[in-house]
Amino acid sequence: MNSNATASKVLPAVLLDAPDDLDEINRLYRAKRWSDGLPIVPPTPARVERMLEGADGRDRNDIVALLAPAFNAATVERIAINAVMAGCDASLVPPLLAAVEAIAVPEFNLQALQATTNSVAVWIVVNGPAAAALEFNGTFNCLGEGAWANATLGRALRLVLRNVGGALPGDLDRATHGQPGKYTFCCAENEAANPWQPLHVERNLAREQSAVTVIGAEGTMNMNSHSKDADELLRVFAETIVHPPSNEYTHGGEPWIILGPEHAEILDRGGYSKADVKQALWEATKMHGRRMAKRDFARAVQSREAELGDIGPDTLLPIARRAGDIGLIVAGGPGTHSVYVPCFGNSRAVTRTFVAVDASGRAS
Repeated sequence: MNSNATASKVLPAVLLDAPDDLDEINRLYRAKRWSDGLPIVPPTPARVERMLEGADGRDRNDIVALLAPAFNAATVERIAINAVMAGCDASLVPPLLAAVEAIAVPEFNLQALQATTNSVAVWIVVNGPAAAALEFNGTFNCLGEGAWANATLGRALRLVLRNVGGALPGDLDRATHGQPGKYTFCCAENEAANPWQPLHVERNLAREQSAVTVIGAEGTMNMNSHSKDADELLRVFAETIVHPPSNEYTHGGEPWIILGPEHAEILDRGGYSKADVKQALWEATKMHGRRMAKRDFARAVQSREAELGDIGPDTLLPIARRAGDIGLIVAGGPGTHSVYVPCFGNSRAVTRTFVAVDASGRAS
């Protein structure tokens, strides 16, 4: 149980009578604001029981976390209900439980993410042997449609954030625009194409462990460069990342780069380690404070004086507090593309391990 929870168990979910017709059920869920706007799979008792088989013996009433902003209890059963609605297989319950635990860790700052006017969404990155075993996509179109595990795990977490955490648009969720990633945002890392340590190993886990990492992501920016020179590639990446109306410069953030395998190979061949890439980007993305709007600069001064000391218009603001705070994974298929993922600023990624189960709910 996450340390934010104050009790170990709560009462089970309440059963409600519902119409048999699928269209009527979906109209009911829309009227009650229980769906994300897409059709749902009705969480009948039988379907929920099958989903709970993936919980590997955990009691259905165990609290996994208390979720902001409503701070309702995310029990194993309530998480399973939302997994059914999202279309998950029971084998996705372990990574979903791990993701729910991760978003409730204080440094992730879920309260701010759930209630902000920012467009931020929760991005899940899956690592380790379970990524392949559960058929998560980390190659072609890994941020797009077409992979059942990616789509339904990301959607299930969003439904939990909405139905348990209470983040209903226009109520506690105050996002000005939101983004498509608030439907689902999930991929695997392409570890086979990564010339360096994969994300979970970098975050002090064993390679043979499976893990999810949750990230507060504002969106995606494609970076298409045909350069074959490592230094030049890092220069154009850095110029893409620098943008004055940025939460990352305001707070000292945690920007992420999804390197396409071709770009990762160029950087590795150019003699760059993962740490070298982060250091080079951190140095090259420092931005003069005067580039920010006056009110935005005032916010940055207030937020970062303790970190940087006296801040003036000529101060070079680093996008992150330190080079190691820049996130870096390798994902995608062949092509001259990488992706910049600007992040919320005052949120930090959290990683949690899980043990994969097969379709019948047995540990595999």
